[in-house]
Amino acid sequence: MLTRLSIRNVVLIDKLDLEFAPGLAVLTGETGAGKSIVLDALGLALGYRAEARLLRKGADQASVSAVFDVPANHPLRTELEEGGIDASDDVLILRRVLGQDGRTKSFVNDQPVSVGLLKRVGEYLVEIHGQFETQRLLDPAGHRALLDAYGGYDDLLSDVARAYASFRDMQASLSAAEEAARLARENEDFLRHAVAELEKIAPVAGEETALSEQRRMLQHGEQISDAITHAAEAIGGDGGAEETLARALAEIERVAEKAGGLLDDTLGALQRAVSEAADAGGFLERAQADLDIDPKALEEAEERLFALRALARKHGCEVDALAGVQAKLAADLADVDAGGETVKRLTAELAKARKGYEDAAAKLTAARTKAAKTLDAAMAEELAPLKLGQARFETGVTPAGEDKWSAHGVDRVAFSVATNPGSEPGPLNKIASGGELARFMLALKVVLAEADPVPVLVFDEVDAGIGGAVAAAVGERLQRLGTAAQIFVVTHSPQVAAKGSRHLYVRKGAEGDGMRTEVVPLDGEDRREEIARMLSGETVTSEARAAADSLLKGAAA
Repeated sequence: MLTRLSIRNVVLIDKLDLEFAPGLAVLTGETGAGKSIVLDALGLALGYRAEARLLRKGADQASVSAVFDVPANHPLRTELEEGGIDASDDVLILRRVLGQDGRTKSFVNDQPVSVGLLKRVGEYLVEIHGQFETQRLLDPAGHRALLDAYGGYDDLLSDVARAYASFRDMQASLSAAEEAARLARENEDFLRHAVAELEKIAPVAGEETALSEQRRMLQHGEQISDAITHAAEAIGGDGGAEETLARALAEIERVAEKAGGLLDDTLGALQRAVSEAADAGGFLERAQADLDIDPKALEEAEERLFALRALARKHGCEVDALAGVQAKLAADLADVDAGGETVKRLTAELAKARKGYEDAAAKLTAARTKAAKTLDAAMAEELAPLKLGQARFETGVTPAGEDKWSAHGVDRVAFSVATNPGSEPGPLNKIASGGELARFMLALKVVLAEADPVPVLVFDEVDAGIGGAVAAAVGERLQRLGTAAQIFVVTHSPQVAAKGSRHLYVRKGAEGDGMRTEVVPLDGEDRREEIARMLSGETVTSEARAAADSLLKGAAA
């Protein structure tokens, strides 16, 4: 709710600080006293259009700050977080500064923001009827959400949202599969050639490294063979290592028992050396036998290695990735050969998802239609006492085109009215006159009080052109609405003024060479006197005071 409004240098207001409480607050005063200035100032803080005329004469700048108490679960907090505004505190301060050139600066919680963000934030907090061009309830774009909140079928809304998400995901999957199939068909010749080429060479992961090593060995085959031959001769030839070690071992074995263990380590080492030398000779023999220095083997290794590297360059990958490329291309070709089995499967799944969404949406449509009838009936009850008994309010729930289907269902929802019997219903702001429109809005707000999240409502002369019982009915509804939201009403009707839980009197007086507007809270005798003035005019009579007492007593009952 709005807890404080501070106005500086706006038209006839030099300095004004107002504190507010829940319930219905009424603003009264003589014509021209400046009641509209207070609303202009509030509109400035809410991001409405600013004009240089709002700046008080002689002032360098005007400023308005509006302080709100915002509950933790209010949807505005998401908007604030997306706008980078700290919303951790329950207190929210909107401020706007107007310069002499007509330009403004906007702030939310003392953080500079665009006027667009300020206006979006303001629309979550305050709704003004009768003063500004933009009225949220007149915009059909918001009617569906209001009807849904009024209907209270959250489970159906959740079901539709889930079904729509599944439907859209399946549409995206099918679209991607169809595009892949189209590209596959366009590249079928390439696919067949590439797959055949890869199947012919049959790449194996790790093969490049093995071939490189084989190629290097074959390139140095003669050098390796010579080294093996020389090493074998050095080990096993006449006078070679094996023969020399054997002679040494024989000498040590001959005297080892006589050495008292002195030569045991030497004996063991020589035994191992003889064995290792014999093994080395055997290994060299096998290596020589296995060594293939056939030039044809080298040529074959090089041809395969170069072929693999050429294919890797062709497909833009590493040699080791060719096996994966082959599998992918083979799968694409298999899909083409299968006649788009993936597309067929996804088409069937999409049809199932579509039916699921349509079924869920149909249940939601039925619930909306039922809620619309209930809303229309409730509106009819509210309109009669407001001198709109001949008017007809209709909540239209009509099918939207498939291109308009959404997570909210397949319906278009719009409020319309017919002010005369037999006339066709039309948009509220096109059919109703100014006074009628204000009363329509009041009736709608009363019916939607629990469904509409906007916590502060302002009505500017909702009682214009009416009196007596109709004005009393307006006041009663405003008072009732004040139990669900914070209400401000600018009024010339004593019946309405008497219903307020807080009464603010706007007056204008001379100050120096100019005029000054101030707002004074009224209680007790002062309030009684103001309502009596509203009843009788400039001269307040005893009869008017008695009537004022009656109105105030009736409002308190």
